Parts: sequence; C-alpha cells; structure tokens
Amino acid sequence: MSLFKQLLIAICLFLIVAFGGSFMVSLESSRAQYVNQLRSHAQDAATALALSLTPNIDDPAMVELMVSSIFDSGYYASIRVVDLTDNKVMVERSAEPDSTEVPHWFVRLIGLEAAGGDAIVSRGWQQAARVEVVSHPMFALAKLWQSALGSLGWLVLCGAISGLLGALLLKRQLRPLDYMVEQSHAIARREFLSLPELPRTPELRRVVQAMNQMVEKLKALFMEQAERSERLRVESYQDSLTGLANRRYFDMQLQARVSHGEENRAGYLLLLRVNDLAGLNLRMGAAAADALLKEVGAMLVRQCAHHPETSNLICRSRGGEFSVLAPGLTLDEARQLAQALDTALHSLYETGASDVFPVAWMGLAPYVAGEAPHDLLKLADQALAQAEAEGPDEEHWVCLDQQSVQPGGDDHHAWHSLLDQALQGSRFQLFFQPVVNAQDNTALHHKVLSRVLDAQGLAVPAGRFLPWIERFGWSSRLDQVMLRLVLAHLQARPGVLALNLSAATLDDPQALSHIFDLLTQHASLGPRLIFEIGEEQLPEQQVLEQVTRRLHALGFGLALQHFGGRFSMIGNLAHLGLAYLKVDGSYIRAIDQENHKRLFIEAIQRAAHSIDLPLIAERVETEGELAVIREMGIEGVQGRLIGEPGPWQ
Repeated sequence: MSLFKQLLIAICLFLIVAFGGSFMVSLESSRAQYVNQLRSHAQDAATALALSLTPNIDDPAMVELMVSSIFDSGYYASIRVVDLTDNKVMVERSAEPDSTEVPHWFVRLIGLEAAGGDAIVSRGWQQAARVEVVSHPMFALAKLWQSALGSLGWLVLCGAISGLLGALLLKRQLRPLDYMVEQSHAIARREFLSLPELPRTPELRRVVQAMNQMVEKLKALFMEQAERSERLRVESYQDSLTGLANRRYFDMQLQARVSHGEENRAGYLLLLRVNDLAGLNLRMGAAAADALLKEVGAMLVRQCAHHPETSNLICRSRGGEFSVLAPGLTLDEARQLAQALDTALHSLYETGASDVFPVAWMGLAPYVAGEAPHDLLKLADQALAQAEAEGPDEEHWVCLDQQSVQPGGDDHHAWHSLLDQALQGSRFQLFFQPVVNAQDNTALHHKVLSRVLDAQGLAVPAGRFLPWIERFGWSSRLDQVMLRLVLAHLQARPGVLALNLSAATLDDPQALSHIFDLLTQHASLGPRLIFEIGEEQLPEQQVLEQVTRRLHALGFGLALQHFGGRFSMIGNLAHLGLAYLKVDGSYIRAIDQENHKRLFIEAIQRAAHSIDLPLIAERVETEGELAVIREMGIEGVQGRLIGEPGPWQ
C-alpha cells in the first residue's frame, strides 16, 4: 500500500475515532439531561394536579375532568389518582405514544426509562388521595434522535471536508515523492529529469536534492561518454581539412553498400580529382590550395543535398581526390549531378579560387548490388582517366552508360505501372530475417523485409524497387500497405516483428494519422511490433518525440537502425526510450581484422550501456565477426550468418 493511502487511512481513522467519541459523549450527556427533565416534568405535573384536585377531591366527575385535561396536554404514559383510604384507583388515564419516528434499535440503544412523580391530595388535614404521574420518554427519544441525526450529519460533513483537505494536503506534500518515482522510471527509459522546484519540507527537500544530484551526475557521465565516442569517430573517420569522411570511412561504406544486401541499391560512384593540385601549391601557396579543397568539399555537399542518401557518402580520399557514392541514382540523375558539379566548379575558376581550368575532372561509374568494390573503383578510375584524356572541352566529366552494366534499365513507365498496381492490390510478399541474442542464439525478433511481385509473379527485392518508390513519392503508401500486411501476420502467427518506417511518413501528418489509426485498432499487438527508423531518415527532434510518445502510449516500440554515422545525436536520443540501436553493418564488416572499428564500437557500447540501451549488430557474415561481437557484449546480431531473409517458417 502506498504511503499516501496509509496516511490518508490513518487520518480518516483518527477523524472517525475523534468524531465518534465526541458524538457518544454528547449523546450520553443529552440522555442524562433528558432523564432529569422527565423526572421534573412528572413531579411538576403531579404537584400541580394534586393542588388542583384538593378542593374537588370529592367530586369524581371534576377529578376525571382535571386528570383528562392534564393528560391530554402533555407526554405522559399514565396518570392515576389513588384513594388512600382503601388504595383503590379513582381515575386512571394511560396511553402509548406513537414511536414510528424513532427506530427501535435507537430506543434499545439509549435505554431511556420512564420517569415518575407523585403528590398527596388533602382533605383538610387528612390525606385523601395520591396522584401518580409517569412521563413517557418517547418525546425525549424523538428529540434525542433528531439531535443525533443533526450531530451525525455535521460530524460527517466536517469529517468529509477534513478528509478531503487532508488528502489534498498530503498529495501536495508527497508530490516530490511521485516525481522521484518518475525520475527513476525516466532513468530506466534513458531520460534525465530534475525537479526544478524543491519542496519546503526539510526532509523531502534533502531527498529531492540528493536525487537531482544523482540524475545530473548520470547525465554528465553519459554526455562524457557520448562526447568521447564522437571524438573517436571524428579522429577515425573524418577528414581534418574538409570535414568530410575520410578514405577509411568511405571504403567501409563502399564495402557495405555495393556488396550483396537485402536493401542495397544500384547507383553510381563519382570520382573527382582537382586539376594540378601540386602546381597550385607551388603557385598559390599551401593555404590557398587548402582553401580550394575546402570549397570543393563544401560544393560537393551542397550539390549532393538534392540526393539525401549521399550525404554521409562524400569523402576526400587523399590530396585533391574526392569520392561520392550515390545509391539509387538513375543514368539521367547521375548526368544531371555531374553537370551541376561541373558548373559549380567552373564558378570557382571564375572567382579566382583556382588559376587552372578546368578546376577538376570527374568520372562516374555505375554499379549494381553484389559487385566487387575493387572492380567498381577500377571502372570509376577508367572513367576519370577518360575525362582527363579527352582534354578541356564543354564537359569535364565522363559517365559510363548504366545500360551496359545493370539489366532492366530505367523504364520509368514500367516501374510506375508495376508499383502503382502493387500498392493498390497489396501485391507484396513479406520476408523475414531473424535477429537473435548474441550469446545463446535465442530469437529477439524478426526483421520484416518486402518483395514486390512483378507481372510474372516473381519477387523483386527491395533494393531494386525502393529507389523508384521514393522517386514517385509513394514511400508513405508503401508503409501503410506493409503495416496492414504485418498486422494481419501478427494476428495469425506468434512472434515479435520489426518494421521500417520511412522519413516520408514521419514528415507527413496525414500519413502518420493513418498509421496511428491502424495501430489504435490493433493496440493489443503493441508488445509484438517494433518500428525502426534509419539514422539517415530521422526527422526533427520535436517530431520524433511526438511520434515516440504516441507509439509508447499505444504500447508499440521504436528503434534506430543503421546507426553510427551521426553518433553525436545520441544525446538527443537518450530520453526517447528506444527499444535498441542497430549498429550499421559497415562498422561490423571485418571487425575481427580492423582494430579501429572495434575501438569505435566499444565506445558506442560504453555510451549505450550507461543508459541501458541494447545494441544489435547488423550484417554479421563471418564467424570471426560474431566472435568479436560476443566478446564485446553486444546483445543481438542480424545478418546472413544468422539467417537469410525468407518467408515465414
């Protein structure tokens, strides 16, 4: 039982005892007073009647008239006139007053007896008769009953008001305790809350101050871990001059995104080489050359902002060489990007940032999922060498034809027709990939993946059709179709599932409303469904917090996948109560052979462990990787080593 309830019950019991005792004392006092009044009333009536009968004692009719007159004018049980010469009753009147107004249990409880009085009627100097009067207690009982009801009503009213005021006072005084409970729950949800207003009660004030200090200490420790991990990431994977990714990070992403993968997409690799960097150093000086490299890097970021998936895939390889990996780009989009970059580079020459023209050469090479990264780099180098060999002309870039590499082409109309019909008819097939505990291989959940069925009924993997879904602006439609299919699956089969939620849905209030309407109708499935958001697709913090609160209110979980490229944001994610973090597969690939990856994952593990946030490693493909993950204490693993995506078993 809570302290609030115990104190409230104690107050109520005290009020009951105090008011009950006061009520009984008052009732007993009134009873004694009424007994005396009844006795006086009977004696006074007897004395008055005796005096009235003295002149008329020998007139029986007058005696009876006087007795009746007195009897009818008051509350008497009986009045008798007894002749003293022979002790015979001369006149007697008696009656039983109506007692319906007073409950019988109250009459028995009070036990108020009738009180009597007597007086002598004289005939001269002789005693002629005796008048006996008995007052009935019913009048007193009625008064006592009315008084008891009034007192009880007043005491109940006072008790209710006192109890209510006591409850409000207790609730206000104990509010800091409730907030401290919320603080402890918030810590479990990776939130750090402090009570801004300290209570006035000295004991509670000290407890709240101690709790606030503990919370601030935990918050400081977590932020220190996060900052340390972010510094390690910057030192390991970021170019110090331009702020772009370095060659090590780019090679990791190239391996992860070009190799076989369920969601890996075809796209283009762009190589850019600044023209005559060594000569620029000699003619303009190192500072000017560095400024040019910074400007080229900033220009790449600006031009690639139209393709959000490339934002973390721009790097400075070495010297004046830059690389951009652009998954999901079509041939036309790749040429448009190259042309926009060429125009922007030309503006650098015109502003005097460089004294050579062209400022840089570019080569673009297409790739498909499953291609060897070494072969792709070799093809991109060939395109760059071809651009340099052709010499200055209107275009300073070469883009190899995607049709020669990727079958299927960019048939816009065919994809539009296929995907529109699939979305309307829910012609998608669910595939599932297990996610297991790293130590004992017990299933944690299954990741839901999608396949679209083409005209021949063949399943097309997500990596091929997702770029077109995004290009047509149908991501939110796909999310709703997939959610309906997943909810239907959960109703028919056991298990816990994890489902992607796209950035388009998070940014669209109407689409979000449809999602939450579906979830509200299936709130009972909340503990069995977790939504995952890609790190590169996170919305603004306010939107993310609102989505998280609504999901948690309905019982559904939220997690983050492909995590690692933006580790600095973990401070903003700490209080969201995420179910887990999935570490991007590029940091897991060959972790048993590349020590820098292990150091970075250990830093993430320390920061996540400090807020009790589970980590899951993505794309685990070798026993060596799994051994390192187990040794590091990462909770879960997902990848081809654990299980290939497939229909539900």
